[in-house]
Amino acid sequence: MADFLERIGDLSPKHLALLALELQSKLDTLEQLQREPIAIIGLGCRFPGASGPETFWQLLCAGGDAITQVPADRWPIDAYYDPNPTAPGKMSTRYGGFLPHVDQFDPHFFGISPREATSMDPQQRLLLEVSWEALEHAGQVPAQLAGTPTGVFIGLSNSDYSRQLAANPGHIDAYFGTGNVYSVTAGRISYFLGLHGPSLVVDTACSSALVAVHLACQSLRTGECRMALAGGVNLMLSPDFYIAFSKAHMLAADGHCKTFDAAADGYVRGEGGGMVVLKRLTDAQADGDRILALVRGTAVNQDGHSNGLTAPNGLAQEALLRTALAQARMAPTDVSYVEAHGTGTALGDPIEMGALAAVFGEGRAPEAPLLVGSVKTNIGHLEAAAGIAGLIKVVLALQHHELPPHLHLHTPNPHIAWEQLPVTVPTVPTAWPAGARQRVAGVSAFGFSGTNAHVLVEEAPALSLGAPEAERPWHLLSLSAQSPEALRALAERYTQHLAVHTTEVLADVCYTANVGRTQFGQQLTVVSATTGQLGEQLAT
Repeated sequence: MADFLERIGDLSPKHLALLALELQSKLDTLEQLQREPIAIIGLGCRFPGASGPETFWQLLCAGGDAITQVPADRWPIDAYYDPNPTAPGKMSTRYGGFLPHVDQFDPHFFGISPREATSMDPQQRLLLEVSWEALEHAGQVPAQLAGTPTGVFIGLSNSDYSRQLAANPGHIDAYFGTGNVYSVTAGRISYFLGLHGPSLVVDTACSSALVAVHLACQSLRTGECRMALAGGVNLMLSPDFYIAFSKAHMLAADGHCKTFDAAADGYVRGEGGGMVVLKRLTDAQADGDRILALVRGTAVNQDGHSNGLTAPNGLAQEALLRTALAQARMAPTDVSYVEAHGTGTALGDPIEMGALAAVFGEGRAPEAPLLVGSVKTNIGHLEAAAGIAGLIKVVLALQHHELPPHLHLHTPNPHIAWEQLPVTVPTVPTAWPAGARQRVAGVSAFGFSGTNAHVLVEEAPALSLGAPEAERPWHLLSLSAQSPEALRALAERYTQHLAVHTTEVLADVCYTANVGRTQFGQQLTVVSATTGQLGEQLAT
C-alpha cells in the first residue's frame, strides 16, 4: 500500500486527473453491469387448466378456476378424506389444481431409455419438456446450444415420487438415484442440451422458483452465463403432504384460495412447471431476440424471528421490497401492479397487504392506487413453482396491457385496513394503462421456510423496426419431428394456431419455424401465399 501511495504521489496533476477518470469509468461500467436489465425472451409452462402460455392467458382472462377434486389416478380420495383436519392419516380437503397425463412421457425424444424413464421423477420429465418449449418460444434452436455458457436454475421442493419408489425396495434400480435427487433435475437439462453454464436446484419451499430466477439474473450479470433457463416445478403424486398440511390447518376445505377475503381459511394446493429464458438486455438486443419483458430488480431475504417458524414477517417483507426497488433504481410509485404471494390465509394476507402498502404506498396519489392480485385464486398454490406462475402471469399481462380478474374476493378481509391503504384488487378484467413511463409490476413469493423473494418486471422496450423488405409473393414453411405421428400433431397445432391468430405475419411464422427450430428426420414443407392458405394446406 505504501509503494502504491508513493507511486501515486509521483504523478503530475494531469496524470492524476486522467487516472481518476479511468477509475471512475471502470466503476461506472461495473455498476452498470450489476444493474443491467435482464430480458425475458421465452416462456414455457404447464399449469392447471393450461398447456402453455397462450392457454394460460386464456384461462386467466376468462376468470377460470382450474381447481378440481383429486383425480382418481392419483389416490382414492374417499379413503383419505375427512373434514376433521385432526383425523389421523386423513386430509381435510378433496381439492387441488392438477395436470393431466403426468404419467406420459416420450423418453426417446430426450435420448432416455424407457427403463430409465420409469425411475425418473415426473418432475424431471416435465421440466425437460417445458424447457424445450421455452427455448422454442424464445426462437433458440436447442440443438445449437451445446457448448454454450447457458445456465439452468430450478426451484424444487417436492419428493413424492421417490418416497413412492422407496416404499417398495424391490422396485429400486440403478436409475433411482439420478431419477430422483434434486440436483439432476437441473443437471439432466444441461446434459441433454450440452450446456456449460451453472446448473443448480434451490429449495426454499414456496419461494424456490423466484429465488432461482434471482440467482439466474445474478449469474447473467456477473458473466457466468450468457443465457439462462430459470423456473420451478411441483407435482402432487402422494397424499402425504396433504395430510401434513391438513394437520397444520393450512388448507382451505372448499378448495379455493380466497386471497384477501374475510373467508380466507387456507390455500388449495396446485401443481405445474414453468420456465423463462433470460439474457442480458444488451445481448438480447444484439442477437435480435424478441423481448417479452425486462427483469429490473430482484431481492431475496429471510424472515428471521417471527411468531413462528412458518409465520410471515411483515418487516422482512418491507425490507425485501425496498431492496428490490433500490437495485432497480425505482421509486415506489413506478410500480403499478403487484402479483402477491397471496395464499389466502387469515394471518398471511393482512401482513402481506400491510407490507405492500407501507412500501408502495409512499407518495402514491389516491386516484392511482396500487393494483394487487394473486394467480393462486385461479390455479392454486404451486408451492415450489408458485413464483414462476406469478412471473409468467405478469409477463403475459404486460404484453396484453390487461390485468386478469382476481377471483373469490366477495367480502374484503376486515383485518386489512382497506380505507387507509392506496390499494385496489381488480375482480374484473382491468385495462393496464400506460403512465409517464413503462409499466412495472412486482412479483412476490414467500417460503414457509422464511426465505422471501421479489422480482420487479418492466414491460419490454418499444420495438424498433427497420425499413420493411419488399413482400415476397410466396413463403415456405418447414416443419419437422422425430416420427410421422408427431409431425401430424405438430401440423395440427400450427393449423389451430393460425385459425385463431388470423393476423399473424406469414413471413414471421415461416422464418421462426425454418430457423428457430431443431430439424429432425421427419419433415413437411408447404409453400403458401397467405396465412389462410397455409392453414388450409396444413389441415389437409
